[in-house]
Amino acid sequence: MYIAIEGIDTAGKSTQIANLKKRYSDAIFTKEPGGSALGIKIRELILNGEVKSSKAELMLFLADRAEHVKEVIRPNSQKMIISDRSAVSGMAYAMATKEFAHEDLTILHRFSTDNFLPDVVFILELPSDELNNRLSKKIHDNIESRGQKYLLEIQSLLKKACELLRIRYIVVDASKNIEEITDLIDMDLRISGGL
Repeated sequence: MYIAIEGIDTAGKSTQIANLKKRYSDAIFTKEPGGSALGIKIRELILNGEVKSSKAELMLFLADRAEHVKEVIRPNSQKMIISDRSAVSGMAYAMATKEFAHEDLTILHRFSTDNFLPDVVFILELPSDELNNRLSKKIHDNIESRGQKYLLEIQSLLKKACELLRIRYIVVDASKNIEEITDLIDMDLRISGGL
């Protein structure tokens, strides 16, 4: 199975990935962007705010995704792969710019991934008050500095992206207890994957 953990910044993706590593020691863990050598460079460019054009940002994400599929996803397709973000994020962030047609984005993301898309996506969803609370406690990167309204829009678009890419998704309340969230993800993986 190819699993992706999705959610806006501060939703707890990294924490859940760390917990899942303890439970699935044989799984391949990766992330987008940054799951390949090229992806690490692309991630730095985007998060540091060096990319000014929405089109350039989209193309960089697509390049990372293509490299990630070739270097990580395809070679490990017979194993359990758990990824921190996926093409779903790429779609959501690109849709938020309102500069690209949804049909074009769907085609581009399917092209860049060779249709190697997650079997299931877990979307960690935060209510606005909890998002505000978490954002107030940290220094913001380029994405987080776009504000709470923007992040809530991305959160909504993650579901829309799954629908456009025809990926099964499960929404998880990210304000719940950390271990409870991990248990929910774990239980669904075991049922879905017959583990």
